[in-house]
Order: sequence, then structure tokens, then C-alpha cells
Amino acid sequence: MGEIVNLNDRRKKKAREDKAANAAANRAKFGRTKAERERDKKESDLTSRNLDGARREPTDDETS
Repeated sequence: MGEIVNLNDRRKKKAREDKAANAAANRAKFGRTKAERERDKKESDLTSRNLDGARREPTDDETS
């Protein structure tokens, strides 16, 4: 004879595994901490300020 299997337990186990896989995918997709987001924003702002600070003003010869 074969092994007796409780189908409700199998169904619930599969649902838990699917939910865990979905959660892992969401963590990879959306999972950045607040500190990481702030760090990236500060780096972007610093780069933007440095670029704007190095910008040359056009002279009269360059505008014509």
C-alpha cells in the first residue's frame, strides 16, 4: 500500500511555499532600506551640485 497523505496539509504547505516565494521576489524588487534610499539621494544631490558648480557661463562670443 501507498503512503496515506492528508491533502489539506499538502495544499496548505504549497500555499505557504508560494507565498514565501512571492515575498522573496517582492523583497528583491522593492526591498531597499530607508538608509539606502537616503544615501542614494544624497549621492545624487552631491553629483548634481558638483556638476552645476562646474558649469561655465556662456560668453558673448559663444552665444552668437
